[in-house]
Amino acid sequence: MSDVNQAEIDFDANGLFILNIALAIVMFGVALGINLKDFKQLVKQPKPILIGLLSQFILLPLVTFLLVVLIQPVPSIALGMFMVAACPGGNISNFITHLSKGNTALSISLTAFASVLALVFTPFNFQLYGNLYGPTSSILKSVTLHPLAIFKIMFLILGIPLFLGMLFNYYNPKWSVKLSKILKPLSILIFISIVIVAFSKNIDVFTSFIHHVLAIGIGHNIVALLLGFGVAKLFRLTFKNQKTLSIETGIQNSGLGLLLVFTFFNGLGGMAVLVAFWGIWHIISGLLLASFWSRTTKS
Repeated sequence: MSDVNQAEIDFDANGLFILNIALAIVMFGVALGINLKDFKQLVKQPKPILIGLLSQFILLPLVTFLLVVLIQPVPSIALGMFMVAACPGGNISNFITHLSKGNTALSISLTAFASVLALVFTPFNFQLYGNLYGPTSSILKSVTLHPLAIFKIMFLILGIPLFLGMLFNYYNPKWSVKLSKILKPLSILIFISIVIVAFSKNIDVFTSFIHHVLAIGIGHNIVALLLGFGVAKLFRLTFKNQKTLSIETGIQNSGLGLLLVFTFFNGLGGMAVLVAFWGIWHIISGLLLASFWSRTTKS
């Protein structure tokens, strides 16, 4: 079982570069759907967005920590869980929300605001809970990892594309709509292709250790989906918004997680397998949930 801690995923510089570009395209595409009206809406009706951000950046990392303490997975897998929980919502959450007949506008706004806040909260939450849990703390001490280093790389792949996308949308709103329709599915296809290539190049590692993360990954994702729904219900949001917050909390930016794993942890086996599995599974769980909710009109 402990061998998964030493296993490393082989992912060359070209693959890492393409992953960086894909994530930048994703963020640029998200920003194309953001305008000043979204910020004005936040001021007028801040409750759904603030609750969504609370669920993503405060409660999910905390609940993940408690889950790790409860089930005590091997340290590298625990680090993968902390990484996933620390990441912002993924771009595919907007698509899943639309299929679920949720609040797509809220989903896009949450993805955008979460991506901006992730510049600070992702390194903070990962470091906080990674160091609080003894077995993962020892791994972090052996890795040269500074929050500022994570911030820099996230600023390049999240901050700059978001700024450029919003700027483009401001000056070219009509072109933004057309370009967004192309970039969103393209970026998702690129990310899926990268995961498939990573799997094919490391098939022995994945087949050897996938059974370690199968139940944990599925269970963690279900907990995240239930958390988002439960928090929204607790604050008495509409059913439409409950669906949206569930999806935004349960669909994480696993592409960003993979990038950070390969950049700072050299593809550490347990982390990479857990994050990569999440990246595939949350698409499956999201589509299953969307299929159910698209036929559900009231709670």
